[in-house]
Amino acid sequence: QVQLVESGGGSVQSGGSLRLSCAASGYIVSRYCMGWFRQAPDKERERVASLNFNGATNYADSVNGRFAISRDNAKNTLSLQMNSLKPEDTAVYYCAATADLRCADAYYRYWGQGTQVTVSS
Repeated sequence: QVQLVESGGGSVQSGGSLRLSCAASGYIVSRYCMGWFRQAPDKERERVASLNFNGATNYADSVNGRFAISRDNAKNTLSLQMNSLKPEDTAVYYCAATADLRCADAYYRYWGQGTQVTVSS
């Protein structure tokens, strides 16, 4: 059974930093594709960053240059370092993973419970 458990969310002022972590069990973080998604109130869920099995990364334009996704194979964790945070980054952030090598958004099958990030101005 696959479980993804996020941690590291919280409240921070604009310009601050947070680091999210996702601990995986029943799943090898380097095997397929993993990503971070977020959903703000009254907005659609969007993919923030992804990390493929071959190490390729992809970022939403809104976070490119401010966020960095990484994984620790030894600890079997996925992380998201968020710098220069803005109020518009406020959302629930979810860790997600695919079940095979298809990495488009529709193929993310496993999801964490989410962690709240709140950025105040």
